[in-house]
Amino acid sequence: MENPELYIEALVFASEQSIRVEEILYCLQATFERDFGQPEVDACIANIKQKYAGDNFAIELVHINNGYQFLTKKSYHPVISLLQLQRSKKKLSQAALETLAIIAYKQPVTKTDVEQIRGVNCDYSIQKLLEKELIAINGKSDAVGKPILYGTSALFMDYFGINNIAELPHIKELTDNSSTIGEQQE
Repeated sequence: MENPELYIEALVFASEQSIRVEEILYCLQATFERDFGQPEVDACIANIKQKYAGDNFAIELVHINNGYQFLTKKSYHPVISLLQLQRSKKKLSQAALETLAIIAYKQPVTKTDVEQIRGVNCDYSIQKLLEKELIAINGKSDAVGKPILYGTSALFMDYFGINNIAELPHIKELTDNSSTIGEQQE
């Protein structure tokens, strides 16, 4: 094998989701039947990051969800946003976004818990989120009837560009105090 960087670059490019170093090591070792160490792979990843850091490329290698993925650089987001608007058929409804937010912040959570918070039936929203693989079944609750527990998936992490749930904005950061009536007392 002449240049392991090219093989690692191909693996990252071909992966639909972020690819972990362990997966890269497994693929390289199984293909070339020799041991690769994590330091060797880390050095290759650093070189690939440096290669794509220049202005000659519109993409960059990013560490997301404990793995690596090629993403568009931020300066190209406006044109990508237009493309996303054009393809908005896959856009989540307001109900699905609300359901996803509840699951993300309260996970693991049952459908009944989500419905109590939202105040409406969530069957359709949960089904659509499962189909889009943004949420996953995380087991069953010990409560009566053993209801299914839902949580976010790895695709959720990739989709929102975070490594773990702790990186979600705190609810206090999301509240808008501009629409309050009367004077605020401290």
